[in-house]
Amino acid sequence: MTRQLAVPSELRVRAVLEELRRQAADEGKAPSVLALARKLGLSNTTFRRHFPHIAREVTESRSSSGGSSGEERQSRLDMVVARNAKLKIANRTLKGHLKLAAAQIQRLASENAQLRQALEASAKVTHIGPARQPRP
Repeated sequence: MTRQLAVPSELRVRAVLEELRRQAADEGKAPSVLALARKLGLSNTTFRRHFPHIAREVTESRSSSGGSSGEERQSRLDMVVARNAKLKIANRTLKGHLKLAAAQIQRLASENAQLRQALEASAKVTHIGPARQPRP
């Protein structure tokens, strides 16, 4: 079960955004959606889900101002780290499925061998050995 998250009001988000814009202006860079979400104690996805219009506004202001290469690198790094985490989870899940499939195949092969033996016994099938090679 997921825990309930206290989502801030839009007024609070706008106030934090203005604070970030002032700080960013002093440093000569534009605020990012990720930085805003972190400042509010939310994940990037949660912030974008609850405040899509503000996220769009921040993204557009970053693209019009050009953004900062250091901030972009950090954002890209965060994206790569998140993608790697998702891939690791998917890989772990797929490995589990593969082990389960291999076990099912082994079980089915064993059942198949037992059923063949039962069928041959009930049909009174006699096996003929391999052809004997004449002796030189």
